[in-house]
Amino acid sequence: MDSITLLTADHNRVRGLFARFDDAQEDDDHDTVDALSDEIAHELEVHTTIEEEIFYPWARALSAEIAELIDEGVEEHHLVKILIEELRSIPAGDDEWVAKMTVLIENVEHHAEEEETELFPAVRSASSAGDRQAVAEQMEARKAELGAPVLADKIDLTVAELRALATEQAIPGRSMMKHDELAATVSPG
Repeated sequence: MDSITLLTADHNRVRGLFARFDDAQEDDDHDTVDALSDEIAHELEVHTTIEEEIFYPWARALSAEIAELIDEGVEEHHLVKILIEELRSIPAGDDEWVAKMTVLIENVEHHAEEEETELFPAVRSASSAGDRQAVAEQMEARKAELGAPVLADKIDLTVAELRALATEQAIPGRSMMKHDELAATVSPG
């Protein structure tokens, strides 16, 4: 699996968390909202760490255009980190907390969309599959160090088991994903 596929899997896992968060908020399920907000923060912290420590430095060297996109991505990460810290200092469910969480979700969705439509295609065309695979291996190792789900945790699950988890986790596009992509995207049961 390559680095772009792994980062897109992270995006989709977070999108699923956002969907479940929205549902819990609509249902006034405060315990689930709290738990999901913690999970969202952890996922975003891991994702920004692997991008900033591994993917971005590697991709930055590919071209000036890619470097510009990465500079923007780093600034978007900075905003996410600030929002996460501010959210931790406000009681969950408070009006200010809800507003900040809404801004966080909108910011992350915008960032992921930009990466997937601008940065990732540029990186894919400027790099080799072997290089992207090597970067993916480094990213997976770092994710494991940070206590995040990695592909190896779920690779032995069947497609049916992975689809069930993806459905439960509201992963977008799950019906079109193959085994390895599902395994990279879902959180372990």
